[in-house]
Order: sequence, then C-alpha cells, then structure tokens
Amino acid sequence: MDEVADQRRVRLKNDFPFYAVNCLKIRPKEGSVVPLRLNKAQQYIHKRLEDQRAEKGYVRAIILKGRQQGCSTYVEARFMWRTTHAKGCQAFILTHEDDATNNLFSMAKRYYEHLPGPAKPEREKSNEKALSFGKLDSGYRVGTAGNKATGRSMTNQLFHGSEVAFWPNAAEHAKGVLQTVPEMAGTEVIYESTANGLGNFFHQQWKLAESGISDFIPVFVPWFWQAEYTREIEGFEATEDEEKLAEQYDLTNGQLAWRRQKIIALSVDGLDGSKAFKQEYPMNAAEAFQTTGGDGLIGADVISAARMRSCGPGNTYRVGVDPSRGGDRFAVIRRAGRKAWGYEKYVKDEVSTLGQQVAICKKVLDTIDPETGKKPDIMTVDAGGGDALVDRLVELGYKNVKAINFGSSTLYPEKYNNKRSEMWGEMNTWMCDESLPPDIPDDDEIQADLAASPFKRDSKDRICLLSKDIIKKEYGFSPDVGDALALTFSGEQPNRGKVTMNFSSDWG
Repeated sequence: MDEVADQRRVRLKNDFPFYAVNCLKIRPKEGSVVPLRLNKAQQYIHKRLEDQRAEKGYVRAIILKGRQQGCSTYVEARFMWRTTHAKGCQAFILTHEDDATNNLFSMAKRYYEHLPGPAKPEREKSNEKALSFGKLDSGYRVGTAGNKATGRSMTNQLFHGSEVAFWPNAAEHAKGVLQTVPEMAGTEVIYESTANGLGNFFHQQWKLAESGISDFIPVFVPWFWQAEYTREIEGFEATEDEEKLAEQYDLTNGQLAWRRQKIIALSVDGLDGSKAFKQEYPMNAAEAFQTTGGDGLIGADVISAARMRSCGPGNTYRVGVDPSRGGDRFAVIRRAGRKAWGYEKYVKDEVSTLGQQVAICKKVLDTIDPETGKKPDIMTVDAGGGDALVDRLVELGYKNVKAINFGSSTLYPEKYNNKRSEMWGEMNTWMCDESLPPDIPDDDEIQADLAASPFKRDSKDRICLLSKDIIKKEYGFSPDVGDALALTFSGEQPNRGKVTMNFSSDWG
C-alpha cells in the first residue's frame, strides 16, 4: 500500500494534468466547486510550456488569447503545483488592476484550501497579498501594475504577468520586477493578455517572440477552442462571410451563431462589433493586433484565407530578400505565380556580417527547389540594406540578382507614390484576386507582417504606404517578411533576352 502511495506522490509531482484533476478545485461559471480538468486551450498551453522546459530547462512564454479561456486559471494552478513541490520557490503575480489581483489571489487560496492532505504543505501565513509555506520557504505574492515600484525588491523563481497589454507602467516593470527572476533552470516567466493595440510593451514582446529574437515563445489560443462558445439557434442560416470563416477554421453553425450574437452584443455606443470581436476573441494573432491598430492595405481576412489554400507554383520562380538592418530580421521568401512558400528568417549573429548574408543568398540561388524543380529565375533585394550584398553576388557571377530601391519611382505614378507602395499595392491585388486565389504559408508571423501595412492617400488619391521606420516606431516591429514577399512584385523580369516590366504575366 505504501508503494502505491509513493507512486501516486511521484506522479502528482511530475504529472501536472494528473495533479490538477486530483488536487485542485475551481469555481466555474455555473458556480459550483469542481476538479480542474484542463480544457483544450489549457492543454495546448501546457504542452508548449513543458516542451520548452524540457528543451531549455526554464519557461519564457507570452500568451495571446481571447476572453475567459482559462489561461490565468492554468497559470495559477501551475504555480501552485510548482510552489508546493519545491523548496525556495517563490511565485509573483502582477495584474493590471486591483480587482484582477484580488480575483487571482482568491483563486490561489481556493486551490490551497482544497488540496488533499498529502499534497498540502503547512501554511506559515496567509493575508490579502501573500500565501507562504514555511517549511518549504515557498509561496505566492501578488501585486498590481499601477504601482511602478511593485515587487522590485523581491527575488522570484516564477512570474505571471496577467493582461500585460493593459499595464499602465509596463516599461517600468520591464526594468524592475521582471528582472527579479534569475536566468536559470527551473524559473518561469509567463506573460498573457488579450490584445490592446500596437506598439505597447505586450505587442513588442509578442513580435520579438514571434520573430525568434527573444527567449520567449509565442503561444496563441483561438476563441473557437472553447467548448462553451457555441449557441444553437433554430433556423440559423450562415451568411456568405460566415460560410467562408466556417471553411477556413472548420467552425460549426453553433459557433457561428455564438459569434454573431457576441458581435451584436459588442455593437454598442457606435462601436464596430465585428472589430471589437476580433480583438476580444481573435482567430489568429495578426487579426487581434491589426484590428486594435486600425486597417492596413491588406486585410486580415484576406490573409487568413490565403493561408488555408493550396496550389502549385507558376512558371517564373522569384525570391524576395529583405536584409537585416539595425537588429531586424533577414527575411527570405519564394514565390512562383499564385504560390508563395519557403519562408526563412535569420536574426542577430546569424547575419551580422556581409559574408553570412552572401552565403545565405548563394545557397538559395544554387539550390534546385523541390516546388519548381529549378533554381531561382530572379532574386530581388531591398537596396536600403542590401546594396553591398547585391554588388557582391553580382561579382560572384549571379546576373539574376537585382537591387530594388523602395523610394524609387513607380511604374504606375497615377496609383502609387513610390516603388514600395507599388509593390505592396500589386501584392494586395494578387492577394484579393478571387478568380486566381493565392497560396501563402500558414504562419502567424507572415500574417502579422502582411497586416502591418498602414497607408494613406495623397492629394492625387494615390496609395502611400507608411515607411518602415514609421511602422517600426508605431507598431514596435519592422514588417520584414511582408517586404520580402512584396519584393517579388517589383516588376523585374529574369534576364531572358529583352527585359520587360510586367506584373500580371506571372500571376497565374
């Protein structure tokens, strides 16, 4: 019997889902207290975090999600598991407002109060801000982000930042309390939030994680994973737009009906309920951030649809390259006709020298691609960061490499103010052509970059895409992948005798 009990204790320590359902109690929306059984979103988050912990020895994650999907419930449960099974393990939770702080700490205390005897360490003290386990020297503390000095003097092994996009002093906390977690094995830092616009701390951290520049992994949770987000309406008929969403995301009529009713509820006081829904209940990361930041030249729905399609490549095999400038990504992507594929990104020391950048491009130019069965017909490179790169490739004998100046004149001066606006505008036309629908990689990072396409119209009614510097300042990132794909729409043709400048000949 003792052996069975020992095996159970070992499993409770090492198997969180088993621990959760056997030791933790939650109060669901219905009001009763029940065991914590991980829902689909929580299971996904848990797997991503555990995979990272197995690989790195620590957890650094940023979670973007919709409303009431159980993310905070999961993180508090995870930290209860960790603090009650290790010595000297301190957890700190920082929320955006006092009510949220109180709610999360009440959840933690409820977890503790319902722990079964063998899994319940002796409590040293409990008050409105702290819960400590004396013999383990472990415990919980909470704070609210309104106070810039909150938590600065602590040393923590576990940190949960809740609704980070709504922190009023995010930059200060980034320099203060977030630095209280040492960079060592066993530590965990988890940010989670719904979106709240572009360019803030949470959005910047998401982009860094999504780009692979930081230690954090991006974890996105779509609203339609929630089993309760469905509603049966007798005689429900989906609209054309709803049918498209159902096809893209495999939604049921019940989910479409729930979505429709939620949009109606959010359409108050002159608000656009559809946009509000995308922020509060996003289907993908780019949709959440683009919607909160305003409309771009290329719509999120158009990009999402292209991610779900599949088609073969066209005749002319093009490669777009956006070189690294000032710590941005070095982005490479391939396109032939209606199909774009083969996205590559390089950061930091991978592309810090001209030699490294030349080596990447040479490998692409010298490789027979399995999609097309040949080497690239043409490679177009942003001259703003790649003049030297193109010069070196030409010196090495690559005559099918062209430098494109984003600020140069356009082939269509009546439509666009410069070359970059032209390339993005023609890419948008390509994306929106329902008679020949495009196929792009199913990747959130690509979607985010394509959606980061703010523009205005000048006095001549021409499309004027905002500059990369302005986008980086306002959005917190540079759309390098989007620019790489746009470069395949430069109008440059391969050197096959007479050079022509033509877009549409290679679209189909």
